[in-house]
Amino acid sequence: MHPLDLNADLGEGFGSWKLGDDEALLGVVTSANVACGFHAGDPSIMRGVCVSAAARGVVVGAQVSYRDLAGFGRRFIDVNPGQLADEVLYQIGALDACARAAGTRVGYVKPHGALYNATVRHTGQARAVAEGARAFGALPILGLPGSELLAEAERVGLTPVFEAFADRGYTPEGTLVPRSSPDALLTGTDAVVERAVRLAEAGEIVAVDGTVLPVRARSLCLHGDTPGAVEHARAVRAALEAKGVTPAPFASGRMVG
Repeated sequence: MHPLDLNADLGEGFGSWKLGDDEALLGVVTSANVACGFHAGDPSIMRGVCVSAAARGVVVGAQVSYRDLAGFGRRFIDVNPGQLADEVLYQIGALDACARAAGTRVGYVKPHGALYNATVRHTGQARAVAEGARAFGALPILGLPGSELLAEAERVGLTPVFEAFADRGYTPEGTLVPRSSPDALLTGTDAVVERAVRLAEAGEIVAVDGTVLPVRARSLCLHGDTPGAVEHARAVRAALEAKGVTPAPFASGRMVG
């Protein structure tokens, strides 16, 4: 079977407020989606996660967001596309400074929360994210298969990377169930592991209504802020390795320039 990247959202504390166990998850994942200060994260947290990721050979990715610290980036904001592109560029640059100080670099871009969901269908915002990323450099963009985001990434010459979620509910259309729904999350470790193994073996995900969705994913997201996140992640990695699936990053954290 093909290698599968394991990614998680990290660095999502702020000041004295902490969220998740970054150190434990960095021992499991191969890519780290690091908050860049707009929905969570501050300079010390960003740099600290980059240092730990570099020491473990985990690739650092910029998890860009709306400017929504109070709402954790989970509220849609109708940002002017030009402004949004600049804010994406700003966030990548800030994280890349921390990454380079740690001896690595930003290897890819992934939107967070409401921005991720908006860019599935919102062409203007998807284009803004892609153009903001392209202004920084030739970074791959991680997103939902079939999304406007990945189409726009390809349009501006960036590599689109298909992502699936181990612990999120899917609609029959292949989009994520809104977090306001009781079906938004898979909470049991067995269910999360079953999702990951079926994706790796058969390229399938079962939607909340039982629809079987064909999904071709290079990266699997293991959320770091859900109950039992570390246990889920460790169980998923162990189950995949037992099936002969090699966890491996899709991007490079090699220093250039």
